[in-house]
Amino acid sequence: DGPQYAEAERLGYLARNLDSDEPYAVDFGEFDAGVVDFTNPAAAAWFSEEIIGKQMLDFGLDGWMADFGEYLPVDLRLHNGDPMEEHNRWPVHWAKVNADAVASRGRTGDALFFMRAGFTGVQAYCPLLWAGDQSVDFSRHDGIGTVITAALSAGLVGNAYSHSDVGGYTSLHGNVRTEELMFRWYELGAFTPVMRTHEGNRPDDNLQIDSTPELLSGFARWSRVHAALAPWVRHLCDEATATGLPAQRALFLHYPDDRETFTIQDQYLYGADLMVAPVIEENAVTRNVYLPDGKWVHVWSGMRFGTGRHKIDAPIGSPPVFWREGSDFADLFAGLVAVRDSI
Repeated sequence: DGPQYAEAERLGYLARNLDSDEPYAVDFGEFDAGVVDFTNPAAAAWFSEEIIGKQMLDFGLDGWMADFGEYLPVDLRLHNGDPMEEHNRWPVHWAKVNADAVASRGRTGDALFFMRAGFTGVQAYCPLLWAGDQSVDFSRHDGIGTVITAALSAGLVGNAYSHSDVGGYTSLHGNVRTEELMFRWYELGAFTPVMRTHEGNRPDDNLQIDSTPELLSGFARWSRVHAALAPWVRHLCDEATATGLPAQRALFLHYPDDRETFTIQDQYLYGADLMVAPVIEENAVTRNVYLPDGKWVHVWSGMRFGTGRHKIDAPIGSPPVFWREGSDFADLFAGLVAVRDSI
């Protein structure tokens, strides 16, 4: 029902039904939409220039969530190609359309878009991923912990930067955010390249960062920690540019001879010098952490730990985070406790 749909249909830029020449309609639950056929170079160029270029970048936007465009049904007809084969490649087409628009304005590396899907080749176009629509809870297969697995998996295939909706997104059947979940997600978000909130799919039913004075001050506290880490994140960006290493790293990337690291997917190296083990279990006040070879300093207490498994006190406000002794950024890391406690 919008003018962009009418223009795309008039130009013949929409994917068609298999049994007719009518545009294919995708039901997104609350609205129907057409699928711009990115296998048609003219359609891809139109969307890149007329929609993203003129209506977003020229309007003054510096960034956006590139959402929904990465999805392709398989029961439709394309300008060129088999939708069964193009289905997995579609996120790459979508990323390129966004990246081409940014490049056309000379803003590559400046204007930023982020998306949640990928396939082989997306690394060349998509500058930032997010983990998708996690459940607003601690559940094993869709809650807060899954964003760590997502970041590590993405990093291993060449995507340097990942993040998540702080507080989660999906709230269904009475499942709503708790203060504990919000605080733990603050702690996790502070130690990722991007710390971004989302009101979720049921904002009126869920806690927000300003729902209570405690939640607001907690968000301010961990936002300051995130901001204080900017020199470290810049270092990680330089490393990613030079080597392809992601910001959040599976432990075995730096300790390939340590078999203990092979299956760990609930903690990560934030660069080579920070070990982050977010609390991702409900009601937990301790956390089992594995530290590989070397000496590691607990950020909040200054205590030193050696190689091995350790049970670490982890009340809300003190997620297990360690820096590697001898790091060139030791002064920055040692100062985080003062940043955290500055309220």
